[in-house]
Amino acid sequence: MNPKAFISYSWTSPEHEAWVLTLATELREVGVDVVLDKWDLKEGHDAIAFMEQMATKPDVKKVILVCDRKYAEKTDGRAGGVGTEAQIISPALYAQSDQNKFVAVTTEIGPDGKPYLPTYYLSRIYIDLSSAEIYRQNFEQLVRWIYDKPVHVKPVLGKPPSFLTESDGPTLSNAALQRRAIDAVKNAKPYASGAVSEYLNSIAVGLEAFRISGSENDFDDKVVKSIEDFLPHRAQIIEQFIALARYRDTPETRQELHRFFEQLLPYLDPPENVNQYSEWNFDNYKFIVHELFLYFIAILLRHEAFDFAAHMMRQPYYKSGGSRSTSATVQFQEFRQYLRSLEHRNNRLTSNRLSLHSDLLEQRSHASGINFQHIMQADFILFLRGCMDVLRSSGEQWWPETLLYCREHDGPFEVFARSRSRAYLANVTNMLDIKNKEDLATVLEALRAKKLRTPKWNFTSINSSRLMDFDKLGTIP
Repeated sequence: MNPKAFISYSWTSPEHEAWVLTLATELREVGVDVVLDKWDLKEGHDAIAFMEQMATKPDVKKVILVCDRKYAEKTDGRAGGVGTEAQIISPALYAQSDQNKFVAVTTEIGPDGKPYLPTYYLSRIYIDLSSAEIYRQNFEQLVRWIYDKPVHVKPVLGKPPSFLTESDGPTLSNAALQRRAIDAVKNAKPYASGAVSEYLNSIAVGLEAFRISGSENDFDDKVVKSIEDFLPHRAQIIEQFIALARYRDTPETRQELHRFFEQLLPYLDPPENVNQYSEWNFDNYKFIVHELFLYFIAILLRHEAFDFAAHMMRQPYYKSGGSRSTSATVQFQEFRQYLRSLEHRNNRLTSNRLSLHSDLLEQRSHASGINFQHIMQADFILFLRGCMDVLRSSGEQWWPETLLYCREHDGPFEVFARSRSRAYLANVTNMLDIKNKEDLATVLEALRAKKLRTPKWNFTSINSSRLMDFDKLGTIP
């Protein structure tokens, strides 16, 4: 049913009356059943009764007060028809419990920059149609008011955050910092760099809350619970990674992310001044850091930020000395480490899984918003880059945990399927710090000759040539 609206105004001048008539016509054109004296008040009708009905009748849902200087003066002085309407409207306006039946539309602004409004309306919100420049935008505001369809709708009330209801797990308590950093990146705010650094630093510092201890008998349970407790924070970090890859691939951002992962390295070893520890006391951190690095590379590849990915694989990471190590630089391979607690868990529960580490990565991907194919693709790229480093005697191989599942992946990964194009292949080879397809052939030959270790889980292995569709690389100009 079309909403009915009554327009109250002053007969200030023929021009003003024409303006009101145009407004009424435009409102009817968008489905508003406008009641206007020029259309609805006929000869012989009682003008006062007509006004009273418009202000009080239930079927008249909205009353529009078109306010110019003359309207305000007549209303305040209770002069003429407008003055009579004011005596009817003002008590009705204050009697309305929803305060949503009356609105002032201003057509004239005084020399002090303020609109002409009746005294009884001064404390209320009005709609400004006083100039042609703002008329169209604010006309929409008026229409939305009539239809009760505001631009800004109050969101549905959500549930309390999990960190309030699940008090047994640690929390980083940095959601506000994450929202500020996301907004700054997406809207290119001048403080974006500082906001991102502040958020990433809060993660690096806050991870201390996830430190666990206990006996070896149940320690694998604590490792699994700890990485489960980290899931809400992982979701926030992934959102930040995506925003940076999409909106802010700059040298400054690359350095910020490189420094962030450097800050995570100390968690992989015993803290300073700790002399007694088990080899697996830090397995939850080893899993979390490995997963974050894997997801970040996957997101960079998904957004074709190849130079960014190359930077993260090429630049060494400074690792400050802990209780059993000296300060040094390490390569990206440091982010993947063996988790003995998961091997113990596999044996303790007689799960007979080929790799619980691989299983957890696959299962946790379902709630990440990142397709597991992209995670495996990142793992394969890191594996290839690690192979290159070994052949150059400058690093170690990267063990691609997720490629246990690549037997279910039919055909080459996306970046290699696209690399049938020579131009696209050039992006990929640059990312891997190699010159051409022949350098990839060198890796395949080293794998066949067992100069490099081919990932294998019992009788399950990977076919690197198939995963990159090697024969078709660069075959399209």
